[in-house]
Amino acid sequence: MGYENILLDRNDDVATVTIHRPAKRNALNVKTVEEIFHAFQTLQADSGVKAAILTGSGEKAFAAGADINELTLLDSVGGQRRSQRGNEILNFIENLGKPVIAAVNGAALGGGCELAMACTLRIASENARFGQPEVKLGLIPGYGGTHRLPRLVGKGRALEMLLTGDPISAEEALRIGLVNRVVPLAELLPAAQTLAGKITSNAPLALRYAVEAVNKSLETSREQGALLEASLFGQCCASEDMKEGTRAFLEKRAARFQGK
Repeated sequence: MGYENILLDRNDDVATVTIHRPAKRNALNVKTVEEIFHAFQTLQADSGVKAAILTGSGEKAFAAGADINELTLLDSVGGQRRSQRGNEILNFIENLGKPVIAAVNGAALGGGCELAMACTLRIASENARFGQPEVKLGLIPGYGGTHRLPRLVGKGRALEMLLTGDPISAEEALRIGLVNRVVPLAELLPAAQTLAGKITSNAPLALRYAVEAVNKSLETSREQGALLEASLFGQCCASEDMKEGTRAFLEKRAARFQGK
């Protein structure tokens, strides 16, 4: 499939999805969000891809929110459908089964911040800004901001961001746990690629189960989370990857995982 608003590249076992609407500060119109969804469906189905990086083109914006021209056309029914579809797509990315690293290269506002939060990990450039400014437009976040943000930074800090609509700096995002690390802009993609490479050197099944266990444990009780962890641990124990990993450790060599 040819894309109009995103770029899809692959370097060995790591793919990079780039939001490419520089004239619109990579704003997330319907077409762009659907193209992102299609790209990640493709990556999920590609057994050769073990991890993905999501970033924006240029040096000013990861994704500077929704396309306001489209928002002005929404009524109650259309707004609910838009939100449900956005949540469906971001939930898919969050539960892709492969780690996704957001390389936030500038403004990540509104839907852009929500998109970054749906990724497994977040690296920000020093010029990045994060915010949920929807209240300034008479709205609330519609792509998961009201439930992902408090899980990442806590209820009080999330409500401050949601109710003021004010953006925060990359350093503040790091301080409150919204991002994992901050690097100079020139080092952003290399840092994301290095992190992706470190992750993909590990067992693919273990990576998938670790993300699944964390994501699902946040939606259930501690007891149910422990049961899920035990089940997934057992599945790991029965895998070829576990046998290879333990054998490689004992033989003092690098493991050669197959994702089986």
